[in-house]
Parts: sequence; C-alpha cells; structure tokens
Amino acid sequence: MPEIALQLDIAAPRDVVLAALTTHDGLTAWWTTGADRDGDVLLFDFPDVPEPFRLRVERADRDRVVWTNAGSFPPHWAGTWISWELSDQPATPDRPAAPDRPAAPEGQPTAPERTRLLFRHGGWQPGSEDGVPAVAGTWAELLVRLKDYAQSGKVQPYFVTAHRHDAP
Repeated sequence: MPEIALQLDIAAPRDVVLAALTTHDGLTAWWTTGADRDGDVLLFDFPDVPEPFRLRVERADRDRVVWTNAGSFPPHWAGTWISWELSDQPATPDRPAAPDRPAAPEGQPTAPERTRLLFRHGGWQPGSEDGVPAVAGTWAELLVRLKDYAQSGKVQPYFVTAHRHDAP
C-alpha cells in the first residue's frame, strides 16, 4: 500500500505548530477557509467540491495528531488516515533559533525553538494508487503554507472558499 511521508523542520515551537493543526484559526490560516467541526469530526470544504471532507480526530497531543477519514468523500480517501508527528529540534549553529525569539541568557538552557514535523497519509486502498502522486503534491504545497504560518503568523490559506459547511 502506498503512503505519503514528508518531513520538515519548522522554526517555531511545537505548541505553535500544534495549534496550527488543532484549532480553527490555525487550520484556516494555511489549509482552507472552509473549516468547521462537528464533535470529533473536522469538516473541510474546498472550492468546487460537492461536500466536505470529514476527518475524525483520533488523537491530538504535543507528540502526535491523528485523523482518520470519516466520510465517503472523496472516494479515493476511503480508509485513509493522516498523522502529524511533532518533536522538538533545539537550535544549533546550522539551524538557528527563530529570528523573533531572543536567545536564552548565558548558562541558561534554551527551550526548543524548532519543531520537526513528520507528516504521513496512508491506508490507501487498492485501486486508489493512481491519485496518490497528485495528493502528495498538494500535501507538499500545504506543508509549505503550514510552515510559513507557524514561522511568521502570516495567514495564507491554500484554498479559499465562500462555502462554509453548517454542521447538523
């Protein structure tokens, strides 16, 4: 079974990255303006898409966020899951701290200023493999938006839609 796996380092603390993955303001800042929630199910609307993507939150803590597909749309996502593994990456000379954060006083330990994010999207069913490269390309572009948002706070959603799903 194919699996999409992408890893990147983000010059922002883990709590900032976690908030971008678990809050309405975070998700709408880099992914889609059409984000909503119905209990433990996230609803994502996209332009020219007939119904929202439904992703159940299975786990959301400082180490890992996991969503499973909870809807019938899009059909090629049936049975898939998405995970985001977060770990601290302390600043080093070759990976400096985020520019807007002051250095720790001499002799004091520094809090990790960087987050390593390992993104995975797996569980693709036989017959859905043809769509995986296109999905992987979109995720790569989305992760750049996520990184930019976490590092700068600049809101720049990849998808902008006037449609907002009204949860039942």
